[in-house]
Amino acid sequence: MSFISPELLLLKSKPPPCHAQHAASLAFLLYKPSSPSQNPHHPAFPPPRGNHHHHALAMDATTLTSSTQDYLLFLFPAATTYLSPLLAVLLLATSLVWLFPGGPAWAAVAVSRRRASTATPPPPGAPGVVTALAGPTAHRALASLSRSLPGGAALSAFSVGLTRLVVASRPDTARELLSSAAFADRPVKDAARELLFHRAMGFAPSGDYWRALRRISSAYLFSPRSVAASAPRRAAIGEGMLRRISGGGGEAVAMRRVLHAASLDHVMATVFGSCYDPESPEGVELEEMVKEGYHLLGVFNWGDHLPLLSWLDVQGVRRRCRTLVGRVNVFVARIIEEHRQRKKSGDNGEPAAAGDFVDVLLGLEGEEKLSDSDMIAVLWEMIFRGTDTVAILLEWVMARMVLHRDIQSKAQAELDAVVGRGGAAMSDADVARLPYLQRVVKETLRVHPPGPLLSWARLAVHDAVVGGHLVPAGTTAMVNMWAIARDPAVWPEPEAFRPERFEEEDVSVMGGDLRLAPFGAGRRVCPGKAMALATVHLWLAQLLHRFEWAPADGGGVDLSERLGMSLEMEKPLVCKATPRW
Repeated sequence: MSFISPELLLLKSKPPPCHAQHAASLAFLLYKPSSPSQNPHHPAFPPPRGNHHHHALAMDATTLTSSTQDYLLFLFPAATTYLSPLLAVLLLATSLVWLFPGGPAWAAVAVSRRRASTATPPPPGAPGVVTALAGPTAHRALASLSRSLPGGAALSAFSVGLTRLVVASRPDTARELLSSAAFADRPVKDAARELLFHRAMGFAPSGDYWRALRRISSAYLFSPRSVAASAPRRAAIGEGMLRRISGGGGEAVAMRRVLHAASLDHVMATVFGSCYDPESPEGVELEEMVKEGYHLLGVFNWGDHLPLLSWLDVQGVRRRCRTLVGRVNVFVARIIEEHRQRKKSGDNGEPAAAGDFVDVLLGLEGEEKLSDSDMIAVLWEMIFRGTDTVAILLEWVMARMVLHRDIQSKAQAELDAVVGRGGAAMSDADVARLPYLQRVVKETLRVHPPGPLLSWARLAVHDAVVGGHLVPAGTTAMVNMWAIARDPAVWPEPEAFRPERFEEEDVSVMGGDLRLAPFGAGRRVCPGKAMALATVHLWLAQLLHRFEWAPADGGGVDLSERLGMSLEMEKPLVCKATPRW
């Protein structure tokens, strides 16, 4: 089960004669691989550097190699003072805890498991503390680590500081995890708590309050009727995006800026009932706050995993969050008050009818009524999640259209056949007759999921069994959707961008099929998935119908990734748009 078999441990300590100062050396022979096939050279350790012998105690660390097995030898160099037996024992205990499968955070689980004769075994795990989550491609690093563990692709265990973590990288274990009531909550990061998101739908603990938020948003924002009713507004914002591109005078188009502005307009119109001129003081402030909040929620904060660092706030996350939340409170509270006054002074003295989500929240009564601080948290979360998902996904789709001109041409031929060439307005009804365009979006979601680790993790509220392994209460759980989408056992030719694969088998992206669940599944599935897909489909149809897309200045497309709150292009897409008619 384990990656390391601690089958041989050597402790060598030589006390000095009498009271004289004498060199002492301490060496630990820390592990022996169970078999050569188990890849003993884990990324946590250096590879062997040649043949060495037991007398090589002057080196800090080396590898002893024989014809059948390797041993990693950690050496403490000779000292001029006596190394006490107590210190030797402490060093030995620390080494054993550090090298425990799953790392130090899982060592305590092993102790309790030994006490229970019928306990279920924990998942296979890597030793030490995993720092992969701090990197820009954590999804790739975790996929590689999971594959390196025997049985780890299904479920693997890691330590991130003092945080216990499990990662599921197969559809079956992902379904177990996401559908289980044991994982109904989310771990609340320091930034999320400081930004009040623990009172919003994404991070609120499962319970009456969370269910009320879910019910309200589903009924008034994300129901099929609401999505259909918002179609004219989405189409109008898309047309505005086309005019902005056309007005560029043939200059290269910075797609991220264009898409983000359109997405923010859509969210603001849906949630607050009005858009903001990006050049106005309010528009500039809103853009700055969204950008800062997006960064703070996406940055890896070691303080979430090491209590001392949390107290010290060494990365300044808490300080920046408190500064931002003060600005957010003033900005959103002003909008809430404007809506409140408008309702009081409606036409003919009657209360104004609800026209946007702020009006809906202000109209709640009884147990569902929210305080102003809770309304601010809910509304602010809507801005973040609604803006980034659509803009980032569309940027990836457009990157693929620029890179794969044959696929772009095929999608445009479908558009011409359904809508015709010319300035005909596009609608959701047209999108329903564009199956190839929908497959292009689906294939982009597979290859470039906005949340490769499903953005926000789950938290085990009590002990659970996943894939035959124990996941103790308090464990953070993730699904590596990127690893599932790149698994050749799940997807033939996983690295190829081929929308035609969905002609052969129509796979839903709405959470029912864990081979492709970019919006999650189970109790915490994204409630806005239908609205997001409707927006992406319509705007993509408008962009491809009006323009031919090519690399700017004859250059290529860099598909390098960077994972923050979502998986975005490391280098923003810049391309050339040529009118098709």
